[in-house]
Amino acid sequence: MQRVRLRYTKRGRLRFTSHRDFQRAFERALRRSEVPMAYSAGFTPHPRVSYANAAPTGTASEAEYLEIALAEPREPAELRARLDESLPTGLDIVEAVPARTGDFADRLAASVWELRLDGVPVATARQAVAVFLAADEVMVRRQTKKGIRDFDARGAVVSLTADEGGSDRPGSAPCAILRLVVRHTTPAVRPDDVLSGLRATADLAPPVPAAVTRLAQGPLDEETGTVLDPFAPDRDAAQAAFATAPGQSPAAAPGAAGQ
Repeated sequence: MQRVRLRYTKRGRLRFTSHRDFQRAFERALRRSEVPMAYSAGFTPHPRVSYANAAPTGTASEAEYLEIALAEPREPAELRARLDESLPTGLDIVEAVPARTGDFADRLAASVWELRLDGVPVATARQAVAVFLAADEVMVRRQTKKGIRDFDARGAVVSLTADEGGSDRPGSAPCAILRLVVRHTTPAVRPDDVLSGLRATADLAPPVPAAVTRLAQGPLDEETGTVLDPFAPDRDAAQAAFATAPGQSPAAAPGAAGQ
């Protein structure tokens, strides 16, 4: 059985696709592409697909991940292309690697988010960010599966900055861009929780809902505060295996498939 890990995106209007909607669309793409899926055992077998840490509905993302198990081996580049053709534009399969290492979900330890605040001057956003970061804790309230919960939105934030951005709206309205790096905790601290914290600590209230995009997720480098590529260990393992194969050289090792 071959396992392949895929990175996919949610762009444009498809950011409003729920995780369940994507699951249905992806399973249709598997059938259309005639992917030789491995199935679970039991009375109701289903394709062996594992989804990891899906973004909330309404947020765009450049870094969503899943893993599939195949009954027959396939080239990751060909598999990526066939699946991408079978999905609507906006739900795009952009990268595929053979799964050569374990504990992939554990690597998704942090995310990088971009929050576009139309109508908010950058000076106002920077002042609010400074107040938020200076706080020891910022308690927010959110409805969860276990009911209303209060939790600290500040503790999970690795970094938060504000910069000038171009507004998507007519006229010359100001626009601030927040760049947020947040650890994956339980309960998860989401971008809207940080916005609630900015409202609570600094009375920052954007006149229109923020446009939120996940730019990356993966291992967190604690020294630099950057989020690393979660596919890197699989690429390294594939290169090492290729290099030690008879008659091969490290320079010819295959990389990941992407567009």
